[in-house]
Amino acid sequence: MSPYRYRCTACGNLTRFDVTIARRTAAFHHYSVGGDLTVEDEQVLDETIEKVECRWCGTGSSVVALVDEVAG
Repeated sequence: MSPYRYRCTACGNLTRFDVTIARRTAAFHHYSVGGDLTVEDEQVLDETIEKVECRWCGTGSSVVALVDEVAG
């Protein structure tokens, strides 16, 4: 999940964004005898926000991160 809150300076949107994130993780894969997978103890090793686009107007060039505000 992105740690930032965003604002689109083109249309004023504060609530709807398409965020593309590249994430590298390490996890324990536990397979049952029947072959069902359960992923446990997943840790994020690296995370990069690649692209943020406004869902309302479709622009990516006018989206800014509000770094003083933490999402949540």
